[in-house]
Amino acid sequence: MSETTALQTAANRVIGVIASMAAQQGMDARAYEATLRATVFPTAGTVEQLAAFLLVARKYGLDPITKEVYAFPTRAGGIQPIVSIDGWLNLANSHPQMGGMTFEDHADDNGKITAITCRIFRKDRDHPVEVTEYLSECYRATDPWKQWPARMLRHKATIQGIRYAFGFSGIVDQDEAERTVEGTSTIVSAPRIAIAELNAEIAGKQAQPAPTTTPAPTTTDLLTGEIVPASEVFTYDEVMAMADRAADADDWAACLDMTRSWAKADKKALEAKYEAWKAAKKAA
Repeated sequence: MSETTALQTAANRVIGVIASMAAQQGMDARAYEATLRATVFPTAGTVEQLAAFLLVARKYGLDPITKEVYAFPTRAGGIQPIVSIDGWLNLANSHPQMGGMTFEDHADDNGKITAITCRIFRKDRDHPVEVTEYLSECYRATDPWKQWPARMLRHKATIQGIRYAFGFSGIVDQDEAERTVEGTSTIVSAPRIAIAELNAEIAGKQAQPAPTTTPAPTTTDLLTGEIVPASEVFTYDEVMAMADRAADADDWAACLDMTRSWAKADKKALEAKYEAWKAAKKAA
C-alpha cells in the first residue's frame, strides 16, 4: 500500500468515527461536527483530534452533546477529554457493580466543613471504597469555590471515589485540568464559556511565526486525544494492550493503522489476535 493510499485509508476511518457517533444521535456527520465545535470542542481543533476525542467518549459511553464530556487544550497543543460531574455520575451509575454511594461531612468547631468523605459500594466487594477530600488541599480562589465550597468539595470527593472504585483512566475532571495549566493558559470556568476562550487561545498560537528549527515528530494518542511525541506512542506492548480492549471494528482499525512501521512478525501477531477476535464475534 502506498503512503498516499495509507493516509487516505486512515482519513476515511477518522471520518467514520465521526459518522458513527453522529448516527447515534440521528444527525448528519457534518451537522454533528459543527454542533460539537460550537459547544464542547475548539473550532480550530483538527479532525484527527476530534476523532480521538470521540473515541474516548464512545469508549466510556459519554455524550458530548449533553456535555458529559468536552475538550480542553493541553500545553503541548493537544486536546484532553474532560468529564463533567454529570459524566462521572453516568459512568458510576452505568457500571454493573455500582451499589450506591454515601457522603460524610467533616466540620471544625465552628461548623465549617473541612473535608468530605465519599463511600462507594460495589456489589462484588465486602467493603466500600472510601475517599476523603480536604478543603485546605482542594480550595481554589475561583468563583465556584468561593460561592459553593461544600458542593465543589463534594464533587471532588465523588469523582475521586468513582476513579478509585472503578479504575477509569485517560480522563480527568475540569478542576484537575485547570490546575495543570493554571498561570500558563486560559482557565475554563464552564464548558460553554470555555469554547470561545479556547478558540482564541488556539488561534493565537497558530498566528505565531513558525519555529526556525524542525519540531520533533508528533502524533495523536487515540486513547487520550493528546498530541504527544511520536516516540511515546504506538509501541508493540501499548498497541497489543489497546487491542485487548478493542470493542468493535473501528477500534481494531485504529490499532492496525499503528503497525505500518512494525516488523512483519509483530504485524502478524496483531493480525492473529484480530482474526481470533473476529472468530469469537462470529461464534457469538
